[in-house]
Parts: sequence; structure tokens; C-alpha cells
Amino acid sequence: MIPILFSLFVLAIVYQLYFLIFIFAKLNRYETPGFEESVNNDGISVIVCAWNEIENLKELIPLLDNQNYPDFEVIIVDDRSVDGSYDYLLANCHLFKNVRFLRIEHTPEHLSAKKYALTLGIRSAKYDILLLTDADCRPQSESWISGMKACLSQEKEIVLGFSPYYKTKGFLNRLIQYETFVTALQYFSFALSGMPYMGVGRNLMYRKEIFTRNRGFAQHTNIIGGDDDLFMNDVATGENTAVCLNPDTFVYSFPKLDWQAWYRQKIRHISVSKYYRKKNKFLLGSLATSQMLVWMLFLGLIGFLIYDVLVFWLIGLFLLRLISQWIIFSKASQNLNQIIKTKSIPVFDFMFTIYYLIMGFWSFVFRKKKIKWR
Repeated sequence: MIPILFSLFVLAIVYQLYFLIFIFAKLNRYETPGFEESVNNDGISVIVCAWNEIENLKELIPLLDNQNYPDFEVIIVDDRSVDGSYDYLLANCHLFKNVRFLRIEHTPEHLSAKKYALTLGIRSAKYDILLLTDADCRPQSESWISGMKACLSQEKEIVLGFSPYYKTKGFLNRLIQYETFVTALQYFSFALSGMPYMGVGRNLMYRKEIFTRNRGFAQHTNIIGGDDDLFMNDVATGENTAVCLNPDTFVYSFPKLDWQAWYRQKIRHISVSKYYRKKNKFLLGSLATSQMLVWMLFLGLIGFLIYDVLVFWLIGLFLLRLISQWIIFSKASQNLNQIIKTKSIPVFDFMFTIYYLIMGFWSFVFRKKKIKWR
């Protein structure tokens, strides 16, 4: 039994090293196109869907209106808000030269509210290039639109942007930062390897034509969520997708502040990920499984092999994978504006193994329930 488990451990190590060296390391070699490489200044429609977000809109709208780009519009889709958002937009939109808004009074029962709101915003957009974000997000510079547009060439229809969370005190935020980092590292690296599978709607650009060609969200209209990752799973390819890692284009968002809210957010993500393509589910599932096997088999075998020569191979292979990951993740974190602390990587690698176990369990037992899009 021990030889079989040790062989499984070796296979898990090799699988992890393959992804680290040939997939994730690509992020560290990637250079985002500069502003000067943008061939034109085509008009861009920025779309924000908002549900009871009046305080966020008061902060976000001026940031969007002041973007340093020659030709753009900002469309705020007010989705049945009851917090005064409509009155605020009605009274103040004319003060901003690039901003207009839509009001939704009723959403058909068989449709996802977020997708319905986003669809109306896209249909009303006067430009072919769409740039999406959320009301609780904040572009980090006036060059957000310009930087994202620089990555959109004639061959590319989609640009995946980065949207980290603001840092706060506490272990939960550190876990959120690490989870956000790993998720970004995965979907950016897979995209750079010709296998895009998701994007984040807090910072995502694509052409309206690709939305029309795919019949919008028709393939998953009634599914809560998925307006970003499921849509990208439908339309993104290695040929039509670009990645933007310019720090001026990062869009920060406010993280959950308590475990219950974060748990509900993760459950929503799990409920959507089961609709990914089989290839994507296999790759992501096998990657998480191999990481769990590395840690569980290492901790399980080291006691049995303590007096065996194989213990040196066990420790050596484990350290090889851990150090390789440490180096590659550290560089990737620098490219993503030092989202995580380098010294915390080994600790959170183990914590993430526990995270995978817990979330894997919930993805297995999860039962469909009514979930709001916000």
C-alpha cells in the first residue's frame, strides 16, 4: 500500500510542477501592450449595473466620467433600486458629460435579474466596444479605459482585466486576497496558454458583436450569476482573448467583511462553476485534487517512511514543488501589485488545501436554492 501511495504522491508532484512551470510561469513573462500600441480611439461604452448602490454610485460616477479617453459613454443601469438611486441619477446625471442611465421597473420572473439588466445596458450601448464593472468597484487611475483598450486588437474581441479587493485587517481578508490571487493566476495563465475559461465582470472588455453572435446569455439565462465567467466560457478562445496586467487598469472592489457573507459569495460561485465546459472542469478539478494529494500524502506518509530511505525522496520532492511554487507565485504577485505577501505563500498553500476540501464537499452536496444576484 505504501508504494502505491508514494507513486500517487510522485504523480501529484509532477502534475503540479507541470502547471507551475509551463502554465503559471507564463504570467511572469507576459508584457501588457502599452498605450502607444493602441491603433485607434474607437468609442467605448462603460456599463454598470446597480441595485441599491446610491453611496457607491456617488463615488464611482465621477471616477468614470473623468477617464482620460477621447470618446466614451457611461451607462448606469438602475435595477429596481429603492434607496434613492433613481432620484439621484435623475437629478445629477446631467452634471456629468459622459454619463446616462436606464431604469428597470420590472424583471421577468424567468430571467436572472443581473443578466437582464446587463443585456438592456448592452443593447442601449452606442459603441461596439463594451467595458464592464460594478458599482462597488473603483478604477485605480484615469487610464483604465485607455489601458484596457490598448490590449484590444483587430484579432482580439475580449480583454480580461484584473479586479483585486481592498486590503483590510484580519485573517478573512488575507484568505480572500490569496483566493483572489490564485483565481486570477489561473484564469490569466490559462488564457495566455490558449485556454481561456472565465473572466471577472468587475473588469472585463468585449465587443458587442460577440455578445450578439452568442445570442447574449441565452444559454444560461435563468442561472443566477455567470454573466462573466459562464459567458466567457461560451465565447472566449485562445485566438480572440487578450490579458491586461497594466496596474493602471486594475479595478479594486470592497471585500466581504464577515465569514457568512463570504461563504454565501463562494456558494454562488460554486453553483455557477458546475456549468463550465467539461475540459475546464477537469483541468481545474485535477489541479485542486493534485494539490490536496500533495499535502495529504506528504503528511500521511512521512510518519511511515521516517526510517526508510524513501523519506528523503518524499521530503525532497515536496520541497521542490513548494519552493518552485514560492518563486513563481512571488513573481506573479509582484505583477499583480503585490496582492499577497511572499512569506505567506507556504502557509496559505496549506490553508488552501483545506479550503479546497471544504468547498469540494459543498460543491458535492450543494442543493439549488434561490439566490439574489447582488
